[in-house]
Amino acid sequence: MKHNLLRACLVFCIYYSSQAQTQTSSSSVEKSVFGIQTGFLGIWVHHEAKLSNSIALRTELGLEAGIFDGAKYPKTGYFLVPAITLEPRWYYNLNKRVKKSRNISGNSGNFIALKTTYHPDVIVVTNYDNVNFISDFSIVPTWGVRRQIGEHFNYETGIGIGYIHFFNPNNVSFDNEADLALNLHLRLGYRF
Repeated sequence: MKHNLLRACLVFCIYYSSQAQTQTSSSSVEKSVFGIQTGFLGIWVHHEAKLSNSIALRTELGLEAGIFDGAKYPKTGYFLVPAITLEPRWYYNLNKRVKKSRNISGNSGNFIALKTTYHPDVIVVTNYDNVNFISDFSIVPTWGVRRQIGEHFNYETGIGIGYIHFFNPNNVSFDNEADLALNLHLRLGYRF
């Protein structure tokens, strides 16, 4: 099932990428967007590079937080881990926004993305000693909205469900553990 979902997302992105390149359009994503965003559980630095009039490739480095509790720990714990993300985004309503005289600067628009994230266990900040964080890799199809506020500020929200795979703790091979991943975010940002 997970392979069928990934194939469907790939076909969807390739199809609409080819459609976007053949359409003549009065609007386009920006050539380059660089900024910083913060949300409830982290902080991220990102760059979006134009691939076509409606598709941008977002790369992102960040620190993401998590909360854990359980029988092994007497109190609730937290952790911060690095996150490396590569995310193609299709901004599908830029022409409609331009026709309605709405702002599309900073890639303001609705988007569909394929968010791929890797959480390495290189640096883990936590309030407990000897916490074993297991690296993971996730692929999450996401629908989202970004809007510009003034010249430099923006907000972004998105939701998606996909798959997450965990690595074996002793080496870099995939474990047999796979699970559903949820991407639910609300971020405030600054564009440079």
